[in-house]
Amino acid sequence: MPDFWLACIAILAGFIGLIWSADRFVGGSAAIANNLGVSRLIIGLTIVSLGTSAPEIVVSISSALKGAGELAVGNALGSNLANIGLVLAITALIAPMPIQKHLINQEIPILLLVTAIAGITLYDAHLSFWEGVLLAGSLIPLLSLMIWTKKKHPSPEEEDSEIPDDSMTKAIFWFVIGLGALIASSEMLVWGARTVAEAFGVSPLIIGLTVIAIGTSLPELAASIMSALKGHHDMAIGNIIGSNIFNILAVMAVPGLVSPLTMDASVFSRDFIAMAAVTLLLCLAIIADYAFGNRGDKGTGHARLGRRIGCLLLASYIAYYYLLFK
Repeated sequence: MPDFWLACIAILAGFIGLIWSADRFVGGSAAIANNLGVSRLIIGLTIVSLGTSAPEIVVSISSALKGAGELAVGNALGSNLANIGLVLAITALIAPMPIQKHLINQEIPILLLVTAIAGITLYDAHLSFWEGVLLAGSLIPLLSLMIWTKKKHPSPEEEDSEIPDDSMTKAIFWFVIGLGALIASSEMLVWGARTVAEAFGVSPLIIGLTVIAIGTSLPELAASIMSALKGHHDMAIGNIIGSNIFNILAVMAVPGLVSPLTMDASVFSRDFIAMAAVTLLLCLAIIADYAFGNRGDKGTGHARLGRRIGCLLLASYIAYYYLLFK
């Protein structure tokens, strides 16, 4: 029993540490790139987008190295569900977001492609080394495609993204501190999660889908709400779509690369199908709202991801939890 309470404290401390250290790590990384002359657009599309998935990635590596690969897969799928059904839903309820055409032309096709790749790798409930290679190997080409399209059709919000203007010494300092704290926090979180799972007789997959997924999605929740309230609507929706792409290609790839595993069949029939369904619901809502919201308006951006869609996404997320624990 003392181990149980210690594990609960470790989970709480791990979450707090992940959120703090991810912010420092991303800030340091972005400042280093800025000092090296990398464009703000590329920094925003790579380092900053990757940064909101940094907690999931580090937790995934730690889980895989400890033989808890199911926790990592559950974290990836659960985080994507939480990002759409919780983070984006709450953001839409607080501050409805205008829908821009580039979401339909650029981000949504990539997200749907990546979701399909995830389905292919999880269909047999086995994640092999070569499937891990397929996931991780798709990341660079898709990132390159996103950078190429954004350079041709840049968004003012992306050009104005907040990049720390620190000296190289300060940037390296926070990069090292952030990375070290990320690793330490993930170790605490994974140990605590495994201990609690064993105490309740719950599989690491379920813990990854619920407790860890929601906890590691807190950076996205904070970033999206603040972006929406500040009027950076592109960044609010873009953060979620970018994070979900990274979660599948980077987070879910790690167990396959480090320690291939076979999971319960429900990882595809229940968890992946739920994630794919919520993802498709979001994409259809964006496309439909854009089409009808701009009818007769020459595409001037009056379509909004509003409270009705927010309620629908949140209801879908609650329904998934009912399915998970019924």
